[in-house]
Amino acid sequence: MSRIALITGATSGIGRATAEAFADLEYRLILCGRRQDRLDELKTELSSKTDVTTLNFDVREFIDVDDAVRSLPEEWKAIDILVNNAGNAHGMSAIQDGDPNDWDQMIDGNVQGLLYVSKAVIPGMVDRKRGHVVNLSSIAGKETYANGAVYCASKAAVEALSTGMRLDLTQHGIKVTNVAPGAVKTEFSVVRFKGDTERADKIYQGFTPLSAEDIADAIVYAVTAPANVTIADLTILASAQAAAMTIHRK
Repeated sequence: MSRIALITGATSGIGRATAEAFADLEYRLILCGRRQDRLDELKTELSSKTDVTTLNFDVREFIDVDDAVRSLPEEWKAIDILVNNAGNAHGMSAIQDGDPNDWDQMIDGNVQGLLYVSKAVIPGMVDRKRGHVVNLSSIAGKETYANGAVYCASKAAVEALSTGMRLDLTQHGIKVTNVAPGAVKTEFSVVRFKGDTERADKIYQGFTPLSAEDIADAIVYAVTAPANVTIADLTILASAQAAAMTIHRK
């Protein structure tokens, strides 16, 4: 039977690209997000390739997450792959100037949200003695930079959780992969700069950034590796990028 993959943040960016890539592999898809209209659109698009169902919830609300996953019909419950993609960045300021509301959104979405979805899905994997968890971290989780302390801290937490999950879950036949993208051009920067598209676009000027499809390709590589291989940690940079904030622009 075809593998079942649950993807959070599936309505845009890396999540959507991963859904499209998995559909090409004929994986059955559980697409999760907050925007039902986009979920419906993606379901219509991908249903010609594979079976698709959707779950509408905010990863920051544990009761909603748990209820949604529990609501899956029996034939959808044996989830083989969990892609913890949902996350966000809000603001870019020195720590003393930061907005606590921005901090809450990043910590709640990037850390607690990942934990809440994992809590809802992983026990079933443990019972079945198989599964694969893919966590989307960031180069920011490996290199802290100025004016990004809280975002970097939230992604460093994802790095630690990926390692901790691997330590806890390998004995149960579950693989854990941490994916740390560098500069990827998606709506991520527009969200970070609160709708300021001009400022967001400047981030990607003078070089060719990564695309969401580039990261989806890496996720496919990890989840299709042989049974005896775990791709534990992938850091993916644009070719012009040497470090988190070191980009050689033309």
